[in-house]
Amino acid sequence: MRRNVSLAEISDGKLYSEHDMVKADCRGCEGCSDCCRGMGESIILDPYDAFRLSVGLGRPFADFLEKEVELHVVDGVILPNLRMCGPDEACAFLNAQGRCSVHPCRPGICRIFPLGRYYEGDGYRYFLQTGECRAVRSKVKVSKWIDTPNGQKMRAFVIRWHNLLRDTEAELARCGDDRQREINLVLLRCFYLTPYDETVDFCVQYDEREAQYKNYLLQK
Repeated sequence: MRRNVSLAEISDGKLYSEHDMVKADCRGCEGCSDCCRGMGESIILDPYDAFRLSVGLGRPFADFLEKEVELHVVDGVILPNLRMCGPDEACAFLNAQGRCSVHPCRPGICRIFPLGRYYEGDGYRYFLQTGECRAVRSKVKVSKWIDTPNGQKMRAFVIRWHNLLRDTEAELARCGDDRQREINLVLLRCFYLTPYDETVDFCVQYDEREAQYKNYLLQK
C-alpha cells in the first residue's frame, strides 16, 4: 500500500538494513495493545502470511474470511487484511487479555512493527515509524526483531511479491471492469484461497503459483 507522505513526516529520517541496530524493541509491549486496535484496513496480508496463519492454526485461509480477515481494494488490487472488531476496533486475533493470540504466526506487518518497509529500485530497506508506538524502546538488531526464518529467501519473496502487485496494478489500469474482476479473482484464488501444503517449503509453492499467475496474465 502506497503512502503519500515523506519519510521526514513519519520516521527518524534514517533507513536501516537487517544488519543495523534500531530502537524498535518494545520489551514485550508490557500490556499495551494500542497497535492492535484502530488500524482500519492497513494490516494487509501477503501469501506468506496466509501460509503461516493456515499452518499455525490448522485452518484453510478461506476460513479466516468468515471472522478474522476481510477483503478490500489496495491500489486497485483486492487483497485481504486483518479485521478490526467491536467498539474499540480491536484486531480479531486479540484475546480478552489484550494479547495477540497468534503471535508465533502473526503477519509480517505486525512482525516488523514499529518498522515499515521503504521500497527503492529492486529492493527495500526499513524505516522506524516514530509516531506509531508510545512504548519506551531499546535498541535491537533488525534481523532479530523481524524474527523470520530463512531471512534472505523471505526477503527475495517480499521483493517478488511487491513487483508482482506492481505489475498487476499496471495490467488492471489497462483493462475494463470485467477483466479487472477476473484478474482479482484469479490472484485471490492462486495466492490465498487455494490451500497450501504445510509439508512443502513455502517458497517452492510460491514459485509455482507465481509462474501460473504470470502465465495467466500473458495468455489474455
